[in-house]
Amino acid sequence: MARALGLALALLAAVSGTPHLPPQSPPPVVLPGSFPLELLTGAMRAAAAEITTPCPELSALTVGPLAVAVTVLPLVSSADNDDYAHCEGAVKGWADSVGEGDDGADKLNLKDLLFFLHIPRTGGRAYFHCFLKKLYTSAQECPRSYDKLRFDPSHPDCKLVVSHDDYSLTSKLPKERTSVVTILRNPVDRVFSTYEFSVEVAARFLVHPNLTSAKSMTTRLLKKTRGVSTLDIWPWKYLVPWMREDLFARRDARGIDKTKSSKKVNPYDVDDMAMPLHQYINDPVAHEIIHNGATFQVTGLTNNSYFDGAHKVRHCVRKHPDLGRFVLQVAKNRLDRMLYVGLTEDHEESARLFAHMVGAQVLSQSGILNLDIQEDPPSGTDSHSSMLDQEDEETNEHMNSTDGWSSNNALNTTEDDHGKGNMTVGKLMETYESCIASLRKSQSSRRKISLKKVAEANFTKAARRQVPEAILKQIISLNGLDMELYEHAKNIFTQEHLMLKGQQPMVVQYKHPVVVQDKQLAAQKDWIDTVCDSWNCSTWKVVALGLGIAVTTVFIAFAVTSRRTLKLKI
Repeated sequence: MARALGLALALLAAVSGTPHLPPQSPPPVVLPGSFPLELLTGAMRAAAAEITTPCPELSALTVGPLAVAVTVLPLVSSADNDDYAHCEGAVKGWADSVGEGDDGADKLNLKDLLFFLHIPRTGGRAYFHCFLKKLYTSAQECPRSYDKLRFDPSHPDCKLVVSHDDYSLTSKLPKERTSVVTILRNPVDRVFSTYEFSVEVAARFLVHPNLTSAKSMTTRLLKKTRGVSTLDIWPWKYLVPWMREDLFARRDARGIDKTKSSKKVNPYDVDDMAMPLHQYINDPVAHEIIHNGATFQVTGLTNNSYFDGAHKVRHCVRKHPDLGRFVLQVAKNRLDRMLYVGLTEDHEESARLFAHMVGAQVLSQSGILNLDIQEDPPSGTDSHSSMLDQEDEETNEHMNSTDGWSSNNALNTTEDDHGKGNMTVGKLMETYESCIASLRKSQSSRRKISLKKVAEANFTKAARRQVPEAILKQIISLNGLDMELYEHAKNIFTQEHLMLKGQQPMVVQYKHPVVVQDKQLAAQKDWIDTVCDSWNCSTWKVVALGLGIAVTTVFIAFAVTSRRTLKLKI
């Protein structure tokens, strides 16, 4: 209604300026959250009727626009009501159509295909490289997972999908045989991280003299390699080019040789070097892709969706925020049915839960416990051709595949500290910790190199605390759905933790009964753990203990039997 009033008054002002209301007429009282349309139209009609002037032309100029405004206002209001009703029908219709057909009773069982729904800037790539690549072979990964134009989920041995694609990708997967896992992050931190990574990757292109050169080199490298570039992956295929153009424009304005800002301000507000954070979060691109991005990704409503009506639903929710409750409920229901939900902020516990809830089942379903945990060597789909000339190598910094991590030594080692042997959850966690430590070190070095051309954009946790509170509040306001979904994810995470601790029953029925969870086995495990705590357990010690017990048992049985035989002879 307020919007309709604004349009009507704007039309009135454009035609005749401020209307001449009689001095004795008091303004109508408007209560917060409501608008008395009857009072407004009545006052305007009364004012039009009471206006008297000796100049007929002035009277016509004054009364005419008032009549137009009174006529247009109900029409605009009616159009707004119709639009809301149309949007409400579209959103509710979508929500009803995607209702889950099952009650999620078997959600804890790992099915044939694992879909890691990777929400950007939540740490998902670390899980892929340091967990999943230890559990699945390259042959078991669905080809071109990060490039949906060439993605083929029908591969006979396809058991793993790790992708930034939203939930609508499940329409291409055998839903009854697919388990979904994901990680959520505090929305404020995720927006910060998205901004930082956009600047970091775009800044790698500043090695070129101009934007045209950067684009042509990108095209040339993509043609020469089979790898998946960051520019192929959603949402970076939108966010990086946008930021890249902005960085070149600002560099052209200040001079190509100037890499330091003349302003001593917060790294998130160095406007002569990079787009300030406050401008970034208010840009239409951010509204389309970043804000409430986790909710739209979990519901399959991003601008990368396989669902044709995604844009309509997303547009209606942004235009009428109260309709977001339908989308949020779908997102919550889907999290409830996922095999695992992790939290970026509680990294250590999330990793431990993932190893036990997902890793243990992958190991059990493999039918073997001596899984080779050597990392697969880089394949042609994950790395660049080695036939790059020297010039290409120098400018290849921004073209590394899979978010620019393919060159990291932490991810491309062909042998780990454990080598071959019996894989356990404990060994999986040790391997993960070693991998993640190397990965973090590599990422830190890479960021420093990438930001050399925009040195003042030195993003740190301390720098984040310098951002004005007003901007933080705005980020929270713009991500209301994500904030509520994150709270729901924290509740799920707590339940997962309690399940693992044994404070609540965790029913898991494995298709391959390698591991049987019952009270007898649990008691036996507790006894073994007690012994191992006091006697540094290793494979040979356990075997020796077992043999010792067996020999002692046979000896005692032999002694008893001999004694009975001796008595019979006497």
